[in-house]
Amino acid sequence: MAKPDQVLIIEPQHELKFRGPFTSPVTSYMKLTNPSDKKVCFKIKTTAPKKYCVRPNSGVLDAKALIDVAVSLQPFDFDPNEKNKHKFMVQTMIAPDGEINLDSLWKDVNPENLMDSKLKCVFELPVDPSASTQENNVDASPAIHEEKAKRVGDGPKSSPKLNSVEGELMKAAAEVKHLREEESQLRQENLQLKEELLRIRRSNPTIDSSASLSSLSAAGQVAPEQSLPYIYLVLALVIGMFGIVLGKFIL
Repeated sequence: MAKPDQVLIIEPQHELKFRGPFTSPVTSYMKLTNPSDKKVCFKIKTTAPKKYCVRPNSGVLDAKALIDVAVSLQPFDFDPNEKNKHKFMVQTMIAPDGEINLDSLWKDVNPENLMDSKLKCVFELPVDPSASTQENNVDASPAIHEEKAKRVGDGPKSSPKLNSVEGELMKAAAEVKHLREEESQLRQENLQLKEELLRIRRSNPTIDSSASLSSLSAAGQVAPEQSLPYIYLVLALVIGMFGIVLGKFIL
């Protein structure tokens, strides 16, 4: 059974472009429009989840509504000769009536009811390096530029929202980088401790055995020392009884 056609209008349709340099997070935008009369649930997936930060990555889009999705590419060493295989997939389905629990809804959905759209990622370096500051973090799609121009004309309603999203993405990227550095440092310290422990064991292989032997020898010495008073007591009793019996015979 063929899957249903995509109900959302996705801009750009086929390519998600990122304009370098890639020494800092680069953000591109994806616009999702719901032209239908029903609510639509959406989820965005990628083949490289560790390299991208997507906000929002899932949600419910009301009828006749639209949303801008910010896709932030994390810093990396760009190689123009390396083939890029990063892709994004937008999955959607018609939202059921009533209260919606997205977690259980996506878990129990029939795959035949899903609508999929795929976009490939394109990395570009700016032709003029002086223009990189102005064009960085901006998608090169004409549709996105047109939409942003309309929003500027309408007033500052959505620009603070976009700015706040970009700020959150920058903070998230910095926090991820900091956590990765801490994780690497902890792993190195753990390896150093293991190496130190192995070195100590190799340099002193008889510590445990000598300790156990010394404890055993000490125990062996204590036992005879503790048994000596009992021997003297028995001998004294025997001698005393012998003296009594001998005295009776003499008398």
